[in-house]
Amino acid sequence: MKKSSSICLLGFFLLGLVASPGFGQKAADILEKMIEAQGGRKLLGKIKDSTFSCTMEKTKMGIEGSMTIYHKEPNKLRQDIKFMGRMVTTAFDGETAWTINPETGNVEELPEKATEQTKMGALDFGNAALLYPEKYGITYTYKGKENIEGKDYFVLDRTFPDNHKATLYVDSKTYLVYKTLTSTENPMTGMEVEAEILASDYKKVDGIMIAHSITIFYDGEKFGKMTVTDVSFNSGLEDSLFKMSK
Repeated sequence: MKKSSSICLLGFFLLGLVASPGFGQKAADILEKMIEAQGGRKLLGKIKDSTFSCTMEKTKMGIEGSMTIYHKEPNKLRQDIKFMGRMVTTAFDGETAWTINPETGNVEELPEKATEQTKMGALDFGNAALLYPEKYGITYTYKGKENIEGKDYFVLDRTFPDNHKATLYVDSKTYLVYKTLTSTENPMTGMEVEAEILASDYKKVDGIMIAHSITIFYDGEKFGKMTVTDVSFNSGLEDSLFKMSK
């Protein structure tokens, strides 16, 4: 995968932090409280699209810049990243994952593995999957509590239909996601690594709790950090924004 495409996938991965209710009574109880903590079913259900503006601090790849992410329910996602004087776009229109090659200007479909990751990120980012996981085959298993630096966290395993798994650490008092562990491809090496994503600085935006600071580690080593600078909902995003042009 090209370096620019890998950076786009990193952005999708960093923002794939919202949890989706699954099966098993304990998990269901915790996840229902997570929905309430994030704003409640009624309010979340009213969101049809969202736009996030972010900054990226210098990563291990030597890249820093800005990023805008657009999402339309249930699974349309587009990301525009500006870095090193150029723009890189990656998107999923509900069927096809694609990118604009910044070197040639050509619109290209992403390879199979990148498509799977982008498709999963597009679904995970939205509220439809958060509110109706059974519709999308997402399940959760409660694994117990874990104490981290004096604080208790509920531990949940999340499984997608393709068997991709992630482990969520949920604050036992706020019911907000603190940490996510999963395996992913390191954009620097192309090798499978354990990724740890820390979400912090939660703030309300139009009644919805949003993590404004997201830090990612690969195999225990800090890779980069993203800061959310602006969030807007229901701006009327058109399907054409996400559609791959011919």
